[in-house]
Amino acid sequence: MVIDSSSMEPAEEEAQLGQESEDEYSELSDSELQEAFAKGLLKPGMNVLVDKSKKFVNNVDGMKQCLADLRKNLPWVERLDLTNLPTEDILSKVEGKVPALANGEVNADDDFQREMFFYRQAQATVLEALPLLNKHGIATKRPDDYFAEMAKSDQQMQKIRKKLISKQMSLEKSEKAKKLREQRKFGKKVQVEVIQKRQKEKKAMMSAVKKYQKGMTDKLDFLDGDQKTGKDSSDGSKKAMNKKGPNAKRKYKDKKFGFGGKKSGKKWNTKESFNDVSGFRAKVAHAKGGKKGKGGKQNKRPGKSVRKKMKSRS
Repeated sequence: MVIDSSSMEPAEEEAQLGQESEDEYSELSDSELQEAFAKGLLKPGMNVLVDKSKKFVNNVDGMKQCLADLRKNLPWVERLDLTNLPTEDILSKVEGKVPALANGEVNADDDFQREMFFYRQAQATVLEALPLLNKHGIATKRPDDYFAEMAKSDQQMQKIRKKLISKQMSLEKSEKAKKLREQRKFGKKVQVEVIQKRQKEKKAMMSAVKKYQKGMTDKLDFLDGDQKTGKDSSDGSKKAMNKKGPNAKRKYKDKKFGFGGKKSGKKWNTKESFNDVSGFRAKVAHAKGGKKGKGGKQNKRPGKSVRKKMKSRS
């Protein structure tokens, strides 16, 4: 098909040339297009350069008009909006300090002061809102059968609960391990002290034995060992018992055998005791005074042959 350019109008001819150039450059890559743009081969209209900065318009009248359109003459029950200043800082009043709000010195960078400001502002809002809600008959307490859709699902809350429990268990395990380490350190310390004490006692005993072997001393107190300390510890209780006085058994033994003094040789015979036969009993001395059965006769066991005969008879 041959197109005669002489018969075409100027507008049609320009559109056709633009279309041909667009088809030509549409097949080029990005780098080739950038080179063509740098050389000035691309026609204006294909790429738009924006050098002008954005102009901001503060249309106060328009914003007021929009605000008036948004506002609606609705009752407070439908709006539920309150604007309150924070309640009085009772703690500062009791301590005699000037509240920061009164001086206008609320520091936004102070987290504690800022959060306390919000907290007291919420208190003031609640104190004003509760009477209004009760006046309009709006319930402020949740009934027992109240059902609300939670922001987070039960699965998500279970995950959070498991994570918190695992974190708490890990903390408990770390604390338990810390206590065990401290107990081990303390136990090891006590064990070392006990070993050192035993070594010291052994060394003292060996030196005492050597002194005794060499004849430097004749005391054998080192052989008592722990028994001596046990006796010393029990002396206090014995002394406490002795303060009350000896019991009846002790008094009887003291009266019979004496108390203190020399005890060896007390049962030796003398001339007077040898000649004194008033307490002699022949039956007791010759074992003739045994127990008797019925009728005063002695119950003697029959001999072996007699026992065999008696067994065969039965």
